[in-house]
Amino acid sequence: MAAKFQDQPLTLPLIISEEQENIKYKLGNVESNYSFINKGTTSSFKTIINGLNALSGVGILSTPYALASGGWLSLILLFIIAISAFYSGILIKRCMEADSNIRTYPDIGERAFGGKGRLLISIFMYVELYLVATGFLILEGDNLQNLFPNVDIEVISGLHIGGKRSFVVLIALMILPTVWLDNLSFLSYISASGVLASAIILVSIFCTGAFDGVGFLQKGEVVNWHGIPTAVSLYGFCYCAHPVFPMLYSSMKKKHQFSHVLVICFIICTFSYALMAIIGYKMFGSDVESQVTLNLPTGKLSSRIAIYTTLVNPIAKYALMVTPIVNATKNWFPWSCNKKPFNLLMSTSLLISTVIVALAVPFFGYLMSLVGAFLSITASIILPCLCYLKISGNLRRFGCEVVVIWGMILLGVMVVIFGTYTSLLQIVGHL
Repeated sequence: MAAKFQDQPLTLPLIISEEQENIKYKLGNVESNYSFINKGTTSSFKTIINGLNALSGVGILSTPYALASGGWLSLILLFIIAISAFYSGILIKRCMEADSNIRTYPDIGERAFGGKGRLLISIFMYVELYLVATGFLILEGDNLQNLFPNVDIEVISGLHIGGKRSFVVLIALMILPTVWLDNLSFLSYISASGVLASAIILVSIFCTGAFDGVGFLQKGEVVNWHGIPTAVSLYGFCYCAHPVFPMLYSSMKKKHQFSHVLVICFIICTFSYALMAIIGYKMFGSDVESQVTLNLPTGKLSSRIAIYTTLVNPIAKYALMVTPIVNATKNWFPWSCNKKPFNLLMSTSLLISTVIVALAVPFFGYLMSLVGAFLSITASIILPCLCYLKISGNLRRFGCEVVVIWGMILLGVMVVIFGTYTSLLQIVGHL
């Protein structure tokens, strides 16, 4: 997902083949360039890397907290969400096979429900991008405060900004030049290290438990019914890459292999999420933080490797997350969208707004739980199912597969209702 990131969620940029040429499509009134041609030139192996890159992200840091919230039995829900998300990915593939003009996720919404469908999917995507970018700032502030707990910055005489807030502002200043760039392609290659970063974090945390005296001694609860909505919401956040799938499919040289690509990607990522959840929960039990890196002893080398790896990716990914929002916003002012000062103002204003939200709602776990429950589950399970039923003509019919799909929709609706309600209560209660 390079700067050609118009229809993608909060995940990592894709590695796009150099042979691919730019094409244009319209998202509402916004034109976007993508580096792939209709026939596709990307190999299946590279698509697997792209898929892993899209599915693996900062959600892996919250899986121990999710497991601690719901108890050991909530792991079953992780696998249920994974299977549902995988099947909805297959449904997206079928939607694209039904119409050769479909190239993006909003295209699917428009094919199914017209302009309102495109608008609905676009809104979910942009809000999700915005909140995930905000979550990056919170994540950076939390982990830097963990590394340097005694930092205090005097802004003006007598006015001090200490702790996490100062780090959020400092990180925002570091990110600011990246959001001013017109061409973010080089950042896509930096951020494409996401798969490797997730592996490094997982291995580093395991080494902390195995060799640095922490151990895997916590037993944990079998089930915590009150925490199930939070657990499911965070699990849902881990599978929010579906708006990327149409782009992956369109870029493939051998499109008939896309189902196999999804199988491999979902198996590897689900195994990683489950393993991280088990390791973190066994290490810290019910005391595990919303980001497991906050529990790590900062004096140990393996812990520092995990924390520093966690810190690097969000800095590079932030600009790629907000660029689609900036482009869509600039479309509201067509008379000035090509003026450099105006573009800088829009990018800077968006960054400032995310800083304000990060300072006002400094709860990474609760914010990601809200994103997972309300946005990710809707975009990854509910909308693909509804679009497929409409495009295939099965919206009013019943059969074995249709019953399964309606069951997935019902599951998604329940998660959205209870997960969103719980997340909002947690956020309001800690403000």
